Amino acid sequence: MAHHRDLHTVGMNDWPEGFSGDNRGSRYGRGSSSAQPESARVMRQVRRGPAAPPGQGAYGGVPQQPSYVDGGYAEPPGGYDSGYNTGQVYGSPGGRGPGGPGGGGYDPRPAPNWRRRIKVTAITVVTVLVVTSVATYFWADSKLNRDVDLSKVIDRPEAGEGTNYLIVGSDSRAGMSAEEKKKLHTGSAEGKRTDSMMILHTGSNGPTLISLPRDSNVTIPSYKGSESGKLYPAAGRQTKLNAAYAEDGPELLVRTVEANTGLHIDHYVEIGFGGFANIVDAVGGVEIDIPQDIKDTKSGADLKKGKQTLDGEQALAFVRTRYALRGSDLDRTKNQQKFLSALANQVATPSTILNPFKLYPTMGAGLDSLVVDKDMGLFDLASMFWAMKGVSGGEGKSMNMPISGNAPNGNLQWDTAKVKTLVSQLKNDETVTVSGN
Repeated sequence: MAHHRDLHTVGMNDWPEGFSGDNRGSRYGRGSSSAQPESARVMRQVRRGPAAPPGQGAYGGVPQQPSYVDGGYAEPPGGYDSGYNTGQVYGSPGGRGPGGPGGGGYDPRPAPNWRRRIKVTAITVVTVLVVTSVATYFWADSKLNRDVDLSKVIDRPEAGEGTNYLIVGSDSRAGMSAEEKKKLHTGSAEGKRTDSMMILHTGSNGPTLISLPRDSNVTIPSYKGSESGKLYPAAGRQTKLNAAYAEDGPELLVRTVEANTGLHIDHYVEIGFGGFANIVDAVGGVEIDIPQDIKDTKSGADLKKGKQTLDGEQALAFVRTRYALRGSDLDRTKNQQKFLSALANQVATPSTILNPFKLYPTMGAGLDSLVVDKDMGLFDLASMFWAMKGVSGGEGKSMNMPISGNAPNGNLQWDTAKVKTLVSQLKNDETVTVSGN
């Protein structure tokens, strides 16, 4: 404490030479030419210095107060300079003031790393999409009914360019309850027959959809029984095309179409009455322009002319209607083409594909009811629907098989010359110039 009192009582002239205002010596004096800086003890601002060791100083570790001398001031070792330098001027030692060691209360929040966040989000989204897509693929693939074995078909024509699908609508009532049969006006006949048949060709010149009237007159060729494996030789027997399906199923139908056209069929797709109606309902109905008022008690159709959205029951009645159209199978096939194209167009829209609440029910309804060949894959099926959409969008062509008149047995006779040209154009994947009925 004695040293503290001396600092306040000593006179200015009693300071050592190095601390007086005018007699500081050549080393520390004003205007000195020495390269050494002026002492921090005579400058007006506080200069930084080393912190005082604990226990030292006039007050046993408490920083000494500076004393002003001749316009300057003296600073005790480790005084205010030490505290300011460590950010403790306004806060207690170890406090949370600005610049202090624990200044979390005033530290700015680190800026978010947006690049990292975007990267993590993108990876997460991609991972979810990939996992969902893979799971959906295997789920859908497992639901395909690959029941048709085209390897049983004998004496097949050579495959040409592009891909040919034989699309069949059957009157199968499999899985339908008595109430559903009544509602859809399908009757309760046993077995199944073809209600419609079409060839869809896909290639580099746009899709071509060709209806084969079920009353088409064809010759049943030699064939191998799908179940027995027995060879049945050709007998020159002529009958309606749909009789081939009724006689020995899809394999004989493919064999008959190939033998009578010379066109190689790559894939087979079949759908029954109930499945067709379920797909239409799952997609939320299909909008179509009805060409005329239709009332048919056999199919159950009761429709007014004009654009409208048909549900599954109405759609099935529309594509089955025959007697309301002057009994013409050719008019009916045109309606079938028109509706199937519209259905494919409705399925292949963002509102269906990007909406899981519509996509999965639609896929489930379709895959459960479709019967395809053993080599049919999901991508083949998607290609088929996309081509059907193209027909609806005007990118392709739809037609009936060219007809020249009636055969002696009353069946529709194909125009042999036109059919030959048509098949040649399809085989070579050329633009189809032939017109049908």
